[in-house]
Amino acid sequence: MEATYFTRHPFAKDIIGIVIFIVCVVIGTILINTFVFRSFNVVGPSMESTLYTGDRLIVDRLPVTWAQLQNKTYTPKRGQIIVFKNPHYSVGTEDEFIVKRVIGLPGEHVVLKDGHYTVYNNQFPNGFNPDDNNHGEPGSPTSGEVDQVVPAGEIFVSGDHRQGNYSYDSRNGLGTIPLYDVIGPAELRIYPFNKIRTFPT
Repeated sequence: MEATYFTRHPFAKDIIGIVIFIVCVVIGTILINTFVFRSFNVVGPSMESTLYTGDRLIVDRLPVTWAQLQNKTYTPKRGQIIVFKNPHYSVGTEDEFIVKRVIGLPGEHVVLKDGHYTVYNNQFPNGFNPDDNNHGEPGSPTSGEVDQVVPAGEIFVSGDHRQGNYSYDSRNGLGTIPLYDVIGPAELRIYPFNKIRTFPT
C-alpha cells in the first residue's frame, strides 16, 4: 500500500500544525480583544493622582459586548474610569484612545462653577456632586466653567487632574463622547506590579 503524503513528508505535517496553531492564536486574540478585554497604557498626566503615565490597564469589554448582543447601547456608570476612542482622532495628530472619568450621562445638565461640578437630572432637580462617591480621587478645585446639557447618546467626561489644562476632556475642547466610542470600563491596573488594583464597576 502506498504511503500517504504526510507519512512520506512528516516535516510538512509539522509545518501545517504550526500554521494552524498560529492562526488559532491570532483569531483567539482578536476575539478576546474585541469581545472580552483589552489592555491599554496610560499616557500623560490627565488622570493623576489616580493613574500615571506607564500604568497598564485591563479594560472590560464584556458589558459592551452584552449590550450589543441585546441590540442596546452600552452606557457606563457615573464615576467609572473608562477608555474610549478619541472622536477627534486623526493619524499622527491625536491620541487614538483616551482614559477619563464619567461625570454626566445622556440628557443630564452639567454645570462647572466655582471649582466644582454639579449635575442636574430628573431624580435630582436641585443638583448633586458627581464626585461624592469617587473616594476623593479626583483632584480639586476643577478649573474652567461649563453649563451644558449632555446630548442624547453621549457622555460628559473629565480627567482627575483638574487644575489648569492638564486634562483634555469635555470641559475644554474634547467635547462630549458618543457612547459608540466607549471601549469599556477600566477593570484592573496590572502594572506597576506594586500598584495593582481594581476599579469600581
